Amino acid sequence: MAFSMGKSTYTIACLLILAFGVVGGAYAQKEPQYTQYMYNIGSFNPAYVGTVETLDITGLYRSQWTGIPGAPKTIRLGVNFPLPNERNGLGLNVVNDQLGPTSQTYMDLAYSFQVNVSDNTRLSFGIDAGGSLLNVDFNKGDFEVENDPILQNQQVNSFYPTIGAGVFLYQRHWYLGLSVPNFLTDGIYNDEVAGIVEDKQQFNFIGGYVFDINERLKFKPAFLVNYLSGSPVNMNLSANFLINDAFTAGASYRVDNAVSGLAGFQVSEGTFIGYAYDYNTNALGEFAQGSHEIILKFYIGTGGGATERERSRNLKEKGKQIDSPRFF
Repeated sequence: MAFSMGKSTYTIACLLILAFGVVGGAYAQKEPQYTQYMYNIGSFNPAYVGTVETLDITGLYRSQWTGIPGAPKTIRLGVNFPLPNERNGLGLNVVNDQLGPTSQTYMDLAYSFQVNVSDNTRLSFGIDAGGSLLNVDFNKGDFEVENDPILQNQQVNSFYPTIGAGVFLYQRHWYLGLSVPNFLTDGIYNDEVAGIVEDKQQFNFIGGYVFDINERLKFKPAFLVNYLSGSPVNMNLSANFLINDAFTAGASYRVDNAVSGLAGFQVSEGTFIGYAYDYNTNALGEFAQGSHEIILKFYIGTGGGATERERSRNLKEKGKQIDSPRFF
């Protein structure tokens, strides 16, 4: 099923893409990959949507393996909306993920409910439901094996339901989360689509901590582990410094895959922009020119993007016991 997207000089590179994801005519469809996952938790854990202090809107664009035709591209729109009772939350998640001739769009609505574990610890439960629209157009590429049975149907357009769930335990300075984005995997695809996408359950485990070094400097390590049945464990480790509650700088390491540099800036009280660059440390690094990821967050409502000191003062006035640092 190898394809070269009309440029023979990139055939080897395209084969490398297929080696990473497309094997034997099918690939295990996993959730899109993010380097700035610590700012994007609502994308893969519905329990997060009610833990934010105020309405926030997230936009993200990721261009992976730049310079290789057919390389992955991801666009995401996310909305997290905490209800006034400070226990429930609603969320919207729309993601478009492209790889070669395939395009998959995920759409889901999320609901979360929180309980107090202690005076300063909360546990949130979340569920989301929606669907995945799969589009495959084999006319977009030049295939090396033209008689491959999978090419008999030039175009595929199919919609499949999704149901996911997650839990999120947090205090003001730390958090842990576990989620399964989609339980409806086994046997859901018909024979036509099963030759292209072999969907399997993915498990995501995330955590982070905020160390207050002083009033103007915070250190924020985090991790994200993805497990997909039949695939190697994907482990992400990151460390960020927050300076003056406004500028973020740090680095990330995806084990046996890539190293990344991260930077972010609180443009205004209600606007944050972040950027990440990945450099591949595996064999793909010979062909790819790195990956770029941009995230833009808007905090809608009083104190949504305020500094940590202002947010703490607002919480005391409202009598709220805990707060989620802007880190998550």
